[in-house]
Amino acid sequence: MKFILLVHHEEAVFAKFSDERKGELLSESIRLCHQLDAKGQYLHASPVQPAATAAVVRVREGKPFVTDGPFIETREQMAGYFLIEAKDREEAVAIATRVPGARIGTVEVRPVREVTGLPE
Repeated sequence: MKFILLVHHEEAVFAKFSDERKGELLSESIRLCHQLDAKGQYLHASPVQPAATAAVVRVREGKPFVTDGPFIETREQMAGYFLIEAKDREEAVAIATRVPGARIGTVEVRPVREVTGLPE
């Protein structure tokens, strides 16, 4: 079963971390990806650019509305994701506890719906 682990944290707090601390968190995430890959559980992972680079898209009555920035009411912003293979929700949650971002924010664990007919 595929799961996406959505990593969220407060960008303002993260921005105050030293470059060394940020590098340590990234290195730890990379090590986790290699550990998952060795078990056949790694599918993809990546940090994302800051929320200020985002666009929010809504289509209402056929008209697109595009707004700069993530105008979703929350203190935390999405910082990145892991796409993993796990046998069940419990195993996915156990993996999420190993994501460094869980220590400075939250990791949302969601199963990915399988849809036939999509490109490989």
